[in-house]
Amino acid sequence: MSDQEGGKGSPKSSSLSPYEEAMEALSSLITRRTRADDSNVGDQFSLLYDYLKMLELEEPIANMKVIHVAGTKGKGSTCTFTESILRNCGFRTGLFTSPHLIDIRERFRLDGMEICEEKFLAYFWWCYDRLKEKTDDNIPMPTYFRFLALLAFKIFAAEQVDVAIMEVGLGGKYDATNVVQAPIVCGITSLGYDHMEILGNTLGEIAGEKAGIFKNRIPAFTVPQPDEAMHVLEEKASQLNVPLQVLTPLDAKLLNGLRLGLEGEHQYLNAGLAIALCFTWLKRTGHVGDINLEQTDTLPEQFIKGLTSASLQGRAQIVPDQHIKSERSNELVFFLDGAHSPESMEVCARWFSLAIKEYNPDQTLFHQQLNNSKLPHEVVKSTHHGERGSQRNSTPILLFNCLTVRDPQLLLPQLMKTCADHGVYFKKALFVPSLSVFNKVGPQAFTPADSKVDLSWQFNLQRVWENLMQGSKAGRSTDIVSEELKDDMEMSVSNCDHSAVFLSLPLAIKWLRDRVQQNQSVRFQVLVTGSLHLVGDVLNLVKK
Repeated sequence: MSDQEGGKGSPKSSSLSPYEEAMEALSSLITRRTRADDSNVGDQFSLLYDYLKMLELEEPIANMKVIHVAGTKGKGSTCTFTESILRNCGFRTGLFTSPHLIDIRERFRLDGMEICEEKFLAYFWWCYDRLKEKTDDNIPMPTYFRFLALLAFKIFAAEQVDVAIMEVGLGGKYDATNVVQAPIVCGITSLGYDHMEILGNTLGEIAGEKAGIFKNRIPAFTVPQPDEAMHVLEEKASQLNVPLQVLTPLDAKLLNGLRLGLEGEHQYLNAGLAIALCFTWLKRTGHVGDINLEQTDTLPEQFIKGLTSASLQGRAQIVPDQHIKSERSNELVFFLDGAHSPESMEVCARWFSLAIKEYNPDQTLFHQQLNNSKLPHEVVKSTHHGERGSQRNSTPILLFNCLTVRDPQLLLPQLMKTCADHGVYFKKALFVPSLSVFNKVGPQAFTPADSKVDLSWQFNLQRVWENLMQGSKAGRSTDIVSEELKDDMEMSVSNCDHSAVFLSLPLAIKWLRDRVQQNQSVRFQVLVTGSLHLVGDVLNLVKK
């Protein structure tokens, strides 16, 4: 970006780096989320069009070849598959997703890579300074997510991407990404109960918000939905003359013996949706001659490569802890999945239960980030099952937190039951407060580990878990608490038979590391779930 465009940024404080300065400015835009209808002054959807004028983005967005995706579960995965496919077809891609796990720049990807810091800062200050200059009491500065969406449109326009894949942040109808008037194609992933305090209390109301991304006569795709949700989607589609198609999961045979880049059976549904979005985008943008789309019994080579090489942090991700000094590797392994609804919790529990049985601690083949997708499925499976004996001393641990708007009475029973159905019983559940705080982004967005932290929510989670364990098969199977978990609980502030509350996440991880160091016969397999924020915090600590 040239100096003429802006890009030099606002004055920087000597005590902060340029990037930290930008994070401070971004943090100033964070507010508690509310309904984005006309009842909230300053949060009205119509303000977005004022911002587009201020940033001169109206024409660039009108010319952008957008794929727009909403849904409750699988949005990020579907968008990731879609981007990977079209990038492997030779197109310059822009991908906007949320939330980020470690760094805000994860939300803005160009050709599959997060935007570099230099470009991010240039575009950030270009947008921020213009909005600061032109907004006033009647048109206030945009809120956090709205600013990020506007920034994404600016980045993708300036970088001249061939396709912009935009993941809805929340809902659909009033989401900041919905300023796109004429996307090439729309997709709606699996729907369920989430963000009900904003989107509504029934699946019908939630589906109505998601269907708000439908545009007149623009083709749309979805996956099988509960009847109540599907009825609303079909009704909204009919009103706008939208050709809506319901898709089935991808047939694994079409991958020619390879594995999807994202783990879990549910990903075949997301992959099927991504394929339809890509086929339609190619046809509607005049690229049908570039890729062989005619054969229905095979997938183009570029599609297979895109599906099998896709990667996404924090979803069905396996990360061995590298901090433990030992001759034997993988004594502490984190299984991370940001599930936070009852439906996704069941999927997560199923994945974890299978993954800990298949995970071979002496091989790296199963580690999704080392691209096992290039290996034939049979080779991977035989390698997985080669050393089952090493699982004898494995100890499943739960590391959990969720937002206070979630219902642990729905999440935790689903998790426990599904794991128990697969013969997996947690020896201990650890509950921790969030490390990051809602009103800060960047390096300063962490709470200090002091005794003033409010742990009332974590105590509530612990009560729910202990009550579930009483009388459950899971509880009876762990009545004899492992010796390595009995001792040295001083780090926790509340230790019960089956669970403990820790003052901070770093203390919980330190406790796990200490246990493994002191008990060479044990291998901890830690499921981290309930919140993408928690997953991001763990990744931030474990990967340092």
